[in-house]
Amino acid sequence: MIVVKGTWLSEPRAQAVFHALETAGHRAFAVGGCVRNALLGAPVEDLDIATDALPDETIAAVESAGLKAVPTGKEHGTITVVSDGEGYEVTTFRADMETDGRRATVRFSQDLTEDARRRDFTINALYADKSGRVTAPLGSEQLEDLSARRVRFIGRAEDRIREDYLRILRYFRFSAWYGDPEAGFDPDELAAIAECLDGLEILSRERVGAETKKLLTAQDPARAVAAMAQVGVLTRVLPGADPRALGPLVDLEEAAGIRPDPLRRLVAMGVSQDPGLRLSKKEVRQIETLVAAIADGGNNAALGYKYGSDTAKDALLVRHASLETPLGPEALNAIDRGAQMVFPINAADLMPGLSGAALGETLSALEAEWIASDFSLTREDLLDRAKRA
Repeated sequence: MIVVKGTWLSEPRAQAVFHALETAGHRAFAVGGCVRNALLGAPVEDLDIATDALPDETIAAVESAGLKAVPTGKEHGTITVVSDGEGYEVTTFRADMETDGRRATVRFSQDLTEDARRRDFTINALYADKSGRVTAPLGSEQLEDLSARRVRFIGRAEDRIREDYLRILRYFRFSAWYGDPEAGFDPDELAAIAECLDGLEILSRERVGAETKKLLTAQDPARAVAAMAQVGVLTRVLPGADPRALGPLVDLEEAAGIRPDPLRRLVAMGVSQDPGLRLSKKEVRQIETLVAAIADGGNNAALGYKYGSDTAKDALLVRHASLETPLGPEALNAIDRGAQMVFPINAADLMPGLSGAALGETLSALEAEWIASDFSLTREDLLDRAKRA
């Protein structure tokens, strides 16, 4: 018997939800990512609960226990149960009746195995009760896949993909996050993905963008992105993107102790504006600023002063990744030094002798000289130059 430790087992408010359902005579299981991550020793962010209780039965059971029920997705079987201020999604076992490649018409079920069969990957169809005892409804190969860090579709890959084309992107995202980095991809599953590429066109760009950013936030997404390029997914999602610099970028990030960033990685693949991922205005500005910093010809300290430490370091990482050259700590130190510099004069120091456009031009020229001196010119030096200008 495999037993999950920690997580919801030591969380009284989560236990209260299980207790409410079981007291009313229903079965309840933690399911999906929370079980997968708990078994892998990875952080568990959300607890999803599956039950044989119908939606109205879930509402009755939890309200009888003094918990709040919110019918957030009742027609699809999902009730959000609020326990001591925390919301938990409780969903009735389901089976798909028909799908359009994105959304499914479902019927409610009492069969745990039937519920498992409608999920995407074997490692995401694991269940555990309130005590942490794990159930693999589809057989021992589920736990074998998890142990081997193998991301595999449930049943026939093409069937699972045509039920929901977002699973193409989820396949690569989960491979990047949980797959064995030394293992190759199953050629049959890649072939099934290649057969279904047109289905990507029906997905909302918001969902594509969200999946792409999650993928690029993995510690090392290079292997998964290379496989996406191989089967034609990358061209559909990021037209014109070139993944060759991604692997070197990951290595440089790890060597410098810098956390993954999806926007930095997009720029490393040649993205210079929103490639149709429905990025926020803030994200678009970040990309544009990073592209400008990469093109800036100033030295590392000047880069840090002009763009700030984070953006300057991102620019340096992308530059070196593109050239596949190492990045020494002295370069990053220079950026930090520049980012801490404060221009020692301001407009008030040049008034009333100067005003208007002349004031701005003189101030800019002095700042450029100060930067060119590697910040060595003093306030007095700059004011003296202003007088002589």
